[in-house]
Amino acid sequence: MMSPLVVRLLLLVCLASPLYGVEKVRTRGYRKDPDADKYGSCMQGPAGPTGREGNPGTNGIPGTPGIPGRDGLKGEKGECINEIFEEPWRPNYKQCAWNSLNYGIDLGKVADCTFTKLRSDSSLRVLFSGSLRLKCKNACCQRWYFTFNGAECTGPLPIESIIYLDQGSPELNSTINIHRTSSVEGLCEGVKAGLVDVAVWVGTCADYPRGDASTGWNSVSRIIIEELPK
Repeated sequence: MMSPLVVRLLLLVCLASPLYGVEKVRTRGYRKDPDADKYGSCMQGPAGPTGREGNPGTNGIPGTPGIPGRDGLKGEKGECINEIFEEPWRPNYKQCAWNSLNYGIDLGKVADCTFTKLRSDSSLRVLFSGSLRLKCKNACCQRWYFTFNGAECTGPLPIESIIYLDQGSPELNSTINIHRTSSVEGLCEGVKAGLVDVAVWVGTCADYPRGDASTGWNSVSRIIIEELPK
């Protein structure tokens, strides 16, 4: 027969066995949270809502300047272009005309015509058209020429026409009296801009005696002046 002490021990063993099994089962089905050691032995709840964005931060300290770059390769020499803007050329001309000039002088100015020249780098084209006559018994020569402000053209040479009459026979030379429409024409450079007095003169030829000259007899005579670009 067992003693009362042994019976009590057996009874405690029988009562503790079911509780040990239940605790073992609970321990086996429970997974430990990896962060359990961080937050203690309490279990972590569900994640909370997303928080608001924070206020913008202040600008940082400016960085130090970088290293200067190297000079590039030297470029090719450019082409120099000079643009000259000039006003378009405008026609500039004038005509002076006389009906039956009938000027019988042998030396001096026959007729003149004033003209306004617009540019100094232009040229003047001049024309005299009218009847010319020379009469003499012996050999003679007369010269009709242009002047510009009282001087003959020097750019490049004078503008002139001549009539020479040979001695011939005394019978013919004493009666010959032929008037022919002729012209004196040329281009003169180097005349300055402004008012220009263009005139036609009659004079002698070098080394020849003068005769009896006549200009503009019984017909129209005219001077035409035109400014031309160079």
